[in-house]
Amino acid sequence: MRPVFRFLIVLVVLLATLAWISFHFVIGMTQGWFERDITLRAELAVNGARSALAAHWSSADAREVHDILTDLSRDERIMAAAAFTRDLAPLAATDDYPAQIPIVELGDEIRTAADAPADEWHTIGRIMAIPGGRVFVSAVPLLGTTGPLGVVVLVHDMTFVDRREAQVQQLMLTAFVALVLAASLSTMIAIRFVRRGWTTEIRHFLRGGVRRREFLPILQDVRQLIQDLATERALDDDGGGWTPRRLKQTLTQHLHGEKLVVLSNREPYLHERDADGSIRVLHPASGLVTAIEPVMRACGGTWVAHGSGSADRESADADGRLRVPPGEHSYQLRRVWLTQEEERGYYYGFANEGLWPLCHIAHTRPSFRLEDWKHYQAVNRRFADAVCSEIDADDPIILVQDYHFALAPRLIRERLPRATIICFWHIPWPNAERFGICPWAQELLVGLLGSSIVGFHTQLHCNNFIESVDRYLETRIDREQFAIVQQSRSTLVRHYPISIEWPIRWLRDLPSPAACRASVFKQLGLPANAMLGVGVDRLDYTKGIEERLCSVERLLERSPEYRGRFTFVQLAAPSRTQIERYRQLSESVGQLAARINERFGSEHYRPIVLLASHHEPPEVFRFMRAADLCYVSSLHDGMNLVAKEFVAARDDERGVLILSHFTGASRELTEALIVNPYDLEEVSDALAAALRMPADEQAVRMRTMRSLVAEFNVYRWAGRMLIDAAQVRARERHRRDAVRREG
Repeated sequence: MRPVFRFLIVLVVLLATLAWISFHFVIGMTQGWFERDITLRAELAVNGARSALAAHWSSADAREVHDILTDLSRDERIMAAAAFTRDLAPLAATDDYPAQIPIVELGDEIRTAADAPADEWHTIGRIMAIPGGRVFVSAVPLLGTTGPLGVVVLVHDMTFVDRREAQVQQLMLTAFVALVLAASLSTMIAIRFVRRGWTTEIRHFLRGGVRRREFLPILQDVRQLIQDLATERALDDDGGGWTPRRLKQTLTQHLHGEKLVVLSNREPYLHERDADGSIRVLHPASGLVTAIEPVMRACGGTWVAHGSGSADRESADADGRLRVPPGEHSYQLRRVWLTQEEERGYYYGFANEGLWPLCHIAHTRPSFRLEDWKHYQAVNRRFADAVCSEIDADDPIILVQDYHFALAPRLIRERLPRATIICFWHIPWPNAERFGICPWAQELLVGLLGSSIVGFHTQLHCNNFIESVDRYLETRIDREQFAIVQQSRSTLVRHYPISIEWPIRWLRDLPSPAACRASVFKQLGLPANAMLGVGVDRLDYTKGIEERLCSVERLLERSPEYRGRFTFVQLAAPSRTQIERYRQLSESVGQLAARINERFGSEHYRPIVLLASHHEPPEVFRFMRAADLCYVSSLHDGMNLVAKEFVAARDDERGVLILSHFTGASRELTEALIVNPYDLEEVSDALAAALRMPADEQAVRMRTMRSLVAEFNVYRWAGRMLIDAAQVRARERHRRDAVRREG
């Protein structure tokens, strides 16, 4: 009933406001009527006695004028009268003329009238207050045959007007109370009947009945909510947070402990040969690796990926297999080798000059070439074969990752028709019109629909995918289950907001935030009172690095007090350097940093520190723990895990996250300072606000975000997908059993 009472309160307030406005309008209007009526009566009274007044006025016979004025004041509404000469000198007045109304009270209006020609004289009226109450004073010009003689002032009793105003006020108050009661009663009755009808219809629908079509969308939402709640209950039924152990238990419980097979282009560990001939292990700068690698360490299985390190071949066996992580051996990595021509066409060409700009609104035109498409098809087939060669069951669980392998789900399905395939698309999915730019849009969609589940970060991307399928393929869209049906087989479309491991293992061996800050400040040569901002990205045009540096420049322009104190460090890992657009970006970012440093820097101060090289996770987290703020300025991003990593790194509950609202993370980390990265004024304001933010406010914001990242970590993300996969597998088994029984 609380919403009803809130509605009634709002209704009463609105009606009261309307009544107040109406009352003052009516009072003002009726008072104007009374004033005009009194003025007219005054003019009629003076005009009736004009001849007598004029005869005695000229002779200055004050006694006779007094008698005439006394006769005028016998009217029940005229209290007193007085006569004044043309120069406003008193001539005569009735005995009860109030002393509180001297002629000077009428001021310049009478004087102006007295000085005007005879045909411009006019009556002047005004309400005045005297000890006995309000009166209306009329100054009526007296015209003689030779011109204006003077002014007759009549004092009118206003008590009858006050009585009528009180009556009007009482009447309107009564009407208002009656209106409120009637409106409240009718609202309560209407709500009661509507709620009863609504409840009846909903119950009927939930029991499978069909009455009114307008309830169908609501029914769909209700059923989806019930399904989501059931999934959430399955996720939380044993209480506590999600951990690697709990994820492993989920895999055992729902999928009988079967191993996972992950397919991605990026491998979790690179083996690179240094100049001295030694081999070192690197961790790629990749959000995908950040999310998937902890899951594989928890669950085991096989990760199939492109072996791109210079020492990858000699670090694996003859089939490209090795156990990782080094020294832990939790799962198997299977590397697939590509020629330079294949990598150039499949990876740099179709994937990153075609699909990447197609899916990101970052103002770079996608390029689609037939030769690149042929390489993309061939490489997808090669990796699908590698995945199938790692399978030891007829209905395995396979996780296909990202836009590099849009064709792989269908190719795997053809080889393993009973497989449960989850394809997770880590980048945004564009709207249908934009997706149609791709010449092979239909082939990509058909490939993805080989999946049992297609996952995205946000519901918007799910909606865009459904819209694209609906426009370009002949399928049936089951909007109740949010699924796409082809030849009796369904592909579910779900949103799974990706996250990071909790706690992050890289933090175990790092010193405290204070110690990290001291070491970073020493490395950069910063004084103890300096303020530090950090950005962590691949050198990619979708990350908004140029806009980020321009925002720092705008901060220094608008807030000179931060010159010499605030330094922004950009950790920028080189990326896709064989693509011209990325080479241009690298040069542009370097030139922009140099220009800002030349403009605001000095011999001992650089506002921008650009560290354009690969940084291992411990080094990245060291900078995050040292910074006063972290700015994530993506122009378009599926999720962006850097934002969540910064939150996870700040176990001291200090630091401020500034986050682009074009990231998926902005829908979850609402305690960050959310900005439009294109708006340099807004971002510079946010930078200044972050640098001024008190420690207690930082702690409140960071504590809230850390709680969310801890609860909704990557193990929960994977657990939810695996539970959904188990449900899909169970339905498929029941369907196959039913078909077999019927046969």
